[in-house]
Amino acid sequence: MTTYTRYVALGDSQTEGLGDGDDTAGHRGWADRLAEHLARGNPDFRYANLAVRGRLAGQIHAEQLPIALALRPDLATVMAGMNDLIRPGFDAATVAGVLEDMFAALTASGAHVVTVTFPDIGKIAPLARPLRPRVIDLNARILSAAARHGVTVVDTFPMAYFTDARMWSHDRLHASPVGHARFAAAVAHTLGLPGSDDTWMAPLPPLPPARAWRLASTEMRWIATFAGPWIGRRLRGRSSGDGRTAKRPELMPWEDRSIP
Repeated sequence: MTTYTRYVALGDSQTEGLGDGDDTAGHRGWADRLAEHLARGNPDFRYANLAVRGRLAGQIHAEQLPIALALRPDLATVMAGMNDLIRPGFDAATVAGVLEDMFAALTASGAHVVTVTFPDIGKIAPLARPLRPRVIDLNARILSAAARHGVTVVDTFPMAYFTDARMWSHDRLHASPVGHARFAAAVAHTLGLPGSDDTWMAPLPPLPPARAWRLASTEMRWIATFAGPWIGRRLRGRSSGDGRTAKRPELMPWEDRSIP
């Protein structure tokens, strides 16, 4: 059994923890939850989270990878590509190439790297159904790149419950606390950490079918509250991450975490 003492998380808003907390109290998220698991009974454990919301894969490579390599992690997680995928002009080969560069650099430095495939976002937000071929293409390239570099993959796409509405916050862009907890448990189990098990794979209890009028009302509210502002930022060339920096840029003991 491997004991990890230096964990560095790279990524965008999911790894930053959006959907699990808020900007006032702080965002927890799956990476923080995983770090808490890793810290149990491990006084030498240190954790850094370099993720910043809104970042594209190329930005994560340019901004976060050099810092991560300097921190010399023995465990690194890389979650990137969704912000690229939902934009016009997306090229799966280019994004996968950026991810593979990160896999190669981190594994060459001695880190055990974990990454993820993306769920079918068309089942999370119906307006995103035309993007399903992009998800399938990018996931296939991630799996191939990971295999070439010995990277561990948490493959969410085949698991139907990862598109369950309860796994996602109201904006449908970020995991809910339940989703973050499940994904942290998935990574812990995939790594074979003590105290982990396969309960994260169990489907959520079924929900009663929603009425058509309620579904339509929910879609209209989502468009007005979340999709519209997101499109507006894109048209203005803005990002939710403008002016933001990593919440945890240095390796620190989990007990010293700045986010509650």
